[in-house]
Amino acid sequence: MKISDLAAAAGLALAMFAAPAHGGGAASPAGDQPAATAVPAPVPATRPGAETPQAPAAQQQPPAAAAASDGQNASGWNAEVATPGGGLVLNDAQTVLVKKVNDYFNALGDLKGDFVQTTVADNKRMKGKFMVKRPGRFRFDYSRPSKQIIISDGEYLAIQDLDLNNEDRVALDQTPFRLLLRKDVDLIRDAKIVEVQESDDQIIVAMRDKSPDAPGKIKLFMTKGPELTLKEWLTTDAQGIDTRVEVSELNTTEKLDASLFKIQAVTLNKFHP
Repeated sequence: MKISDLAAAAGLALAMFAAPAHGGGAASPAGDQPAATAVPAPVPATRPGAETPQAPAAQQQPPAAAAASDGQNASGWNAEVATPGGGLVLNDAQTVLVKKVNDYFNALGDLKGDFVQTTVADNKRMKGKFMVKRPGRFRFDYSRPSKQIIISDGEYLAIQDLDLNNEDRVALDQTPFRLLLRKDVDLIRDAKIVEVQESDDQIIVAMRDKSPDAPGKIKLFMTKGPELTLKEWLTTDAQGIDTRVEVSELNTTEKLDASLFKIQAVTLNKFHP
């Protein structure tokens, strides 16, 4: 399993944040995340026989994403996008929006649920279960036939294939995940904000890590009420591959055992389909 084959699923790990900061209600679909140039953010490769349903065209881009991507601002949207390679100079209103996103992530603790990951270019889908224990720790168990695991112990991120007894590992700080997994999330300090949008019911913030060791772009789609909640995200890696993630069956009340996030030898790791 080559790291270059794993880049498409990098944004998946962000699915862990799709629950409200308080309570355990389910959240709506989510999008995805980027990979590094020298060290692409790892992601499991799609296996033969993996689920690849073709969604209707209308489902491939949510209304918020469509509003963000077309050349004109949709009615009710206040949007600003940075020039390529640059970052926005945030005004007061944009700063308030980004700080709300900071507060949301800083309030998250233990979280578990189901996820569906879609590679946008070919609509290939993989699904499974995820668990998160902030700061820094998360785990994604892909459903069969993949039987693969992405796991972070807060220092390293590993992609393990339990069928092939294979593992790829990278420092967490060399992935874009570090922006949202820190103990003290501060996007204004650590990220280059490249897009800010707001409508009556949604906030969109896109960013790049200021660190050259973790290139890539993450676009977060968050609903505004009754509580700010991550709805979806889209990640773009260094090769321009987009990945989108949806989450469901979210639980924020169960305390997760820290041992679940220990990176063990592949032959000893337990699969949680």
